[in-house]
Amino acid sequence: MEKLSYSTLEEMNYDGFILKDAPERVLQFGEGNFLRAFVDYFIDVLNETTDFNSKVVLCQPIAPGLADMINEQEGLYTLFLRGFQDGEAVNKKRVISCVSRCLNPYREYEQVLACADNPELRFITCNTTEAGIVYDPSCQFADAPADSFPGKLTQLLYRRYQKFGSEKGKGFIILSCELIDNNGKELEKCVLKYAEQWQLGEDFMNWITAENTFCSTLVDRIVTGYPRSEAAAICQELGYEDNLIDTGEIFGFWVIEGPESLKKEFPVEQAKLPILITDNHKPYKQRKVRILNGAHTSFVLGAYLAGQDIVRDCMHDDVICCYMNKTIYDEIIPTLDLPKEELEEFAAAVTERFKNPFIDHALLAISLNSTSKWRARVMPSLKEYVKRKAALPACITASFAFYIAFFNGHTLTEEGLVADRAGNQYIVKDDRYVLEFYAAHKEDSVEELVHAVCSNTDFWGEDLTELDGFESAVCSYLAQIRSEGAYAVMQSLV
Repeated sequence: MEKLSYSTLEEMNYDGFILKDAPERVLQFGEGNFLRAFVDYFIDVLNETTDFNSKVVLCQPIAPGLADMINEQEGLYTLFLRGFQDGEAVNKKRVISCVSRCLNPYREYEQVLACADNPELRFITCNTTEAGIVYDPSCQFADAPADSFPGKLTQLLYRRYQKFGSEKGKGFIILSCELIDNNGKELEKCVLKYAEQWQLGEDFMNWITAENTFCSTLVDRIVTGYPRSEAAAICQELGYEDNLIDTGEIFGFWVIEGPESLKKEFPVEQAKLPILITDNHKPYKQRKVRILNGAHTSFVLGAYLAGQDIVRDCMHDDVICCYMNKTIYDEIIPTLDLPKEELEEFAAAVTERFKNPFIDHALLAISLNSTSKWRARVMPSLKEYVKRKAALPACITASFAFYIAFFNGHTLTEEGLVADRAGNQYIVKDDRYVLEFYAAHKEDSVEELVHAVCSNTDFWGEDLTELDGFESAVCSYLAQIRSEGAYAVMQSLV
């Protein structure tokens, strides 16, 4: 079987959209599954439906990477977007042809810098993981390359400044996709720190802020990556060997905080893509964290204790699904400020996403680090609901009891805290100090345990016993979980 290439597609009389030649107008730091199923997919559609006409040159941000494999396939790969949409299972295939090549900066540092000499280059995209946007003072300008991603970017920007610093409009639009708050602004701060540390001059620092736009963005798509167990069968069906097959859910949404002028240069509206360019991405991030992530954290621990293992199966259980939807529609949406219609539309999409027949999303995988997740994703809805309604949200309060019951283990090991579900053991995984706390309170009564958890300011940043009626309500739910089970609690709430 021949490897995927332009000639292979030509021999097969492939009739899908293919763009073989175009200027490299986008430089992308990151060559992994997520960016190829998200940013590069959107750029490929832009190329097909508008005059964007751009190739993407990839740069792997760390030494081990996919550069050789990508170049062997001339940047081509097959993307499958799969999910549940409008009540139907959907499986869409597309050969992505927007990638021109991939550079390894640890072998081809000068070639990476040379990208800055290309007058056509306008966009920089990146996703170097949450740990990628970090200022490491040990990085030096003479490093080839700097170890940190912001250090590499500063080196590239300085090369651009040297080449085009006297010309207007030759800076970059930088689209940061890392999963941290204000990702674009944080990246800009790191770059400016390096420019100062390396003494690259005030004129260069002024050029960074005046000629470059660091956009904070929100990205939303579950990307499941290379389908290892299916790959051989898929390649047989495709008729070519593709070692870079990528898979993700059909849903995708990208919010870019940037100037109005960006809409002309990045014509996503013309392409009818699910990309929003706005002057404030924060309400949309709040919507995602509170509804999508908050729903996950609110129901999965209780659902697991009720005997479920996979998110999709939970959506086919009327009680669990109703409990989740009641949490979202009655207790989370009323705490948010975007138009109700938009919020409910997003919530409906969440339910469809959770039903995805192509993703086996394990509840135990979602349970990892649930303490910090509950604080970040659910607690803000709890507090805002109390503030606006002067009452406790019943489902969210019950979710706190599910959290305590799930963490109520008995044996602390190196792997985690061992707990029991219907006679079978599972491992609770969280920060060590959290697990040690629960191990120390394993013999507590309902009242003692709830009080200890609610008053633990290290967990919540405040004392939740001060929230009127909360401790008492959690005690009632936890007692019911112990006597009747988590499923019975959900049933009583719906």
